[in-house]
Amino acid sequence: MTIGNYLREFHDLPVFEFPAPGAEGAARELPDPASVAWRLSAATYAEPGDEEWEELFPRFLDTVDTAKVRAVVVGGWNEAYENSSAAIVEALVAARDRLPALEAVFLGDMLSEDCEISWIIQSDVTPLLAAYPGLLDLGVRGAGELAFPPMRHEALRRLVVQSGGLPGSVVRDIGACDFPALEHLELWLGRDDYGNDCTPADLEPILAGTRLPALRYLGLRNSDTQDEVAAAVAHAPVVTRLEELDLSMGELTDQGAEALLAGQPLTHLRRLGLAHHFMSEEAAGRITAALAPHGVAVDVSDRQVPEEYNGRTWRYTAVGE
Repeated sequence: MTIGNYLREFHDLPVFEFPAPGAEGAARELPDPASVAWRLSAATYAEPGDEEWEELFPRFLDTVDTAKVRAVVVGGWNEAYENSSAAIVEALVAARDRLPALEAVFLGDMLSEDCEISWIIQSDVTPLLAAYPGLLDLGVRGAGELAFPPMRHEALRRLVVQSGGLPGSVVRDIGACDFPALEHLELWLGRDDYGNDCTPADLEPILAGTRLPALRYLGLRNSDTQDEVAAAVAHAPVVTRLEELDLSMGELTDQGAEALLAGQPLTHLRRLGLAHHFMSEEAAGRITAALAPHGVAVDVSDRQVPEEYNGRTWRYTAVGE
């Protein structure tokens, strides 16, 4: 399965596609710069004459009152499966004086038709945080060459990394960051055949509860090792201060369900997300019965059935290729 739609909302703002050049694009009425998240996207398979991202961005800066822009969604760039996002990060950093109100950036809003999620080549994205001390929301899709060297940022409230396979080294580095205001951390761990080699030890800096004092939502999603993730989370100190725990989109089975049931109480949560799972109806029912009476919204929708082929049992994450 793949991601089916481009972002329609980001940073609580509707996403607006910055028009292409030419008469038709120029004729479109532009919204109030502060009222939308501006999507800046170029073809990933560019033809001669196509406007590439490096041309689109200066045109955006010269067309829109960027002093009021609050959110930018970067879509595709030419040959994103070979060219990294480094030039885009550099361009956004260089434009920091022209984007003084920028609060949110999403990097890589592409569908499989543009570039498969595990093919997207990213880069070190932390210069964005260094350049924009007021940034509240950072989203990244794709983990190829993604780097996140440990740093401190005072304002960041939401960090999302969507991947088909997230290296454990990146998880460790994110866990080593100092984000005192971070409320929402969402990591799509993905599959081992696309780069997920994350272990419970890699998650330990996040799960130990000694960092991220403002964290209220933790999503460890889209993993082919969801049972191991559930077992690690079941006794993790960080869970005690969460309002929402999201283990959805992965290959969670009855083994993971039993780990959650045998672990620390989860009755303080507002929501437990387990959608897209491989639990039996009985196990899903036991979790719901244990938590729903305490007011916890338990999402066990989208139950999947394993496939048997050549004597093997096959399961799959919600987003892959």
